[in-house]
Amino acid sequence: MSGIEGAAGSQLRSQEEPLSQGRGANRVDNEKNVQQLPDGHHPPPKDGEHPHIDATNEKRDGPLQRRGTLKGKFKNQKEKLKTRTKPPGGFDSTPLPDAPPGYTVKFTFHRASNLPAADISTRASDPFLTATLTTSLPKRHKEDPDLFYRTRTIRRTLEPEWEQDWVVANVPSSGFKLKCRLYDEDWPDHNDRLGNVTILVNRINEDWEGFAPPGKVFEVKKRSGSKRAYILKACTSAFTKDVSMTPRLYVSAVVLGKSEPPHGQMYTVGPTYYFKHFSPMIGRMTGVKVNRDEADDSNDHDAVPASQSSDRHIDRRAKKYDFQANEIQLAGPVPPQLYHRYVEFRPIIGLLFRSSGLRGKILNKALHHQHGRIYNFDKGTHWGTFKPCSEEASLQFLKMAHFDEGGRIFTYIITLDGLMRFTETGSEFGIDMLSKHTLHSDAAIYIACSGEFFIRRLKKPKVTEEPELRELARLEETLRGGPPQEPPPAKPQYYQLIIDNDSGTYRPDKLVLPYLQKFLECNFPGLSIMTLACDDPEDQKLKAAQLSVKKKEGRIVNMVLNRSPSASSFSSDDISDLEDMERAGEAGRKSKKEKALDLLAEPRRLRELAGIHAADSTSSRPSGSGPAT
Repeated sequence: MSGIEGAAGSQLRSQEEPLSQGRGANRVDNEKNVQQLPDGHHPPPKDGEHPHIDATNEKRDGPLQRRGTLKGKFKNQKEKLKTRTKPPGGFDSTPLPDAPPGYTVKFTFHRASNLPAADISTRASDPFLTATLTTSLPKRHKEDPDLFYRTRTIRRTLEPEWEQDWVVANVPSSGFKLKCRLYDEDWPDHNDRLGNVTILVNRINEDWEGFAPPGKVFEVKKRSGSKRAYILKACTSAFTKDVSMTPRLYVSAVVLGKSEPPHGQMYTVGPTYYFKHFSPMIGRMTGVKVNRDEADDSNDHDAVPASQSSDRHIDRRAKKYDFQANEIQLAGPVPPQLYHRYVEFRPIIGLLFRSSGLRGKILNKALHHQHGRIYNFDKGTHWGTFKPCSEEASLQFLKMAHFDEGGRIFTYIITLDGLMRFTETGSEFGIDMLSKHTLHSDAAIYIACSGEFFIRRLKKPKVTEEPELRELARLEETLRGGPPQEPPPAKPQYYQLIIDNDSGTYRPDKLVLPYLQKFLECNFPGLSIMTLACDDPEDQKLKAAQLSVKKKEGRIVNMVLNRSPSASSFSSDDISDLEDMERAGEAGRKSKKEKALDLLAEPRRLRELAGIHAADSTSSRPSGSGPAT
């Protein structure tokens, strides 16, 4: 990437920012990470911009003027933004802070034990874990998010075993703080918190012993957990002797060695994984269902021929609502040149992103809610891992984008830690009404890049990097052996990813597109990558051709009648839920609170619940534990 950095880097603006003093390992306060950051992004106003009104000014300018109200200040700021040809935001040239070499640490979330039962009906939980990593490493801006990780959900258990790794590079020698939160997944209700564990390490180096597998045992703090879940656990434990109320979490952390540069950027190395979310809300809005069994989809290359599986499409209950939202973790680091802030083209946009003021708080909360609706975790969410920077990664990305079927165009964002989120977009999709890139980023102030992309098939497999030999298919003709009649070829060399910077929310600079191309080529080998600026006529021409393919082929979906809108609770991948809702009719299903009240109203059921878990209570108690700090 050195050649591109020399060419594009000379055209980018450079900005010097004072570095914080005392960055040595011995003078860093691990608990006050944010407060130590230099805040050069909002410089103080110059002396001439806000003159003070004194007695001399009053005599010279006339009568005393009224002080500006909050409404007046807001109006003035609005007028200033209107008159600006380039509102604040977009590409940010702030460099990475100087930092000594850090260490690569592998965290492993093994399992949890003795969790409370949050679901009354199943007498179990659907636990998952989220982890937030903070260190004393300075950030470019205080708004940059901390590193975040989420495990998959283990269904119907009080003893979940995840055995998932999280490898992070450039953890400083001053140590880290790892905040682990345990939840019970409860779509469409709010997830129930089951407790948290905070792991604080003051210093690491290559000789640090760490917590070797099978992991150190940490007691889960119950204070932040669901009161309902722990009250029920206490009620059931009252009928059994020697039952502990404290859950436990098993975590290991080891140093793998020193990290490669850039040292001022902490990032996720691996493992690379993906989530596929299916939104019943958007599926109902569009009236679309697809095959419940992925083997029936045209993008599954091990599927049986359509002539042999026609009988499998008869039962309309074997379908599911499908508006697919995708998350795929790419191998870091993200190039430092990919750094963009939201564009404050209207004052209300700033209030939304900063969650300031009454209107800003309401809009920010509503947008977070919409993001959760699109990227919802439920029983139908698909999770998997793949080998980083391999053809397997390229093939997984193509599967999530449905190869080149249906002329699809996608909206995407890439976070600062390399998590790529994307959904199909179009005038018929509800996503167009939900703030697009703002919704995908979950109102993140800074991201790496955003825009649109689509997949097209090549006339010949990719064998060279010369652009003139990478001819696109379907501009003038339709190739044989592909959609819509047959499944598409299952090799990345047959496809090209065309990606641009078409995003009004963040407005990525076209000068950084070469860095984006190199980053994607590293993560998706074998797949041809072409980056185009949104104002490039070639980009508009190719998008128009893609839309014509979409009109010609149509969307590969099965249309069905919508259900009654009174059914509020819906799982996108659970046949039993469908049947329960059909039997419940207009009454719907009871919420967790209603089920808990019904259970407490019948003590006999508490005894039955205690009898079922009595045998498991002793086995859930570990041999030893270490207190969380």
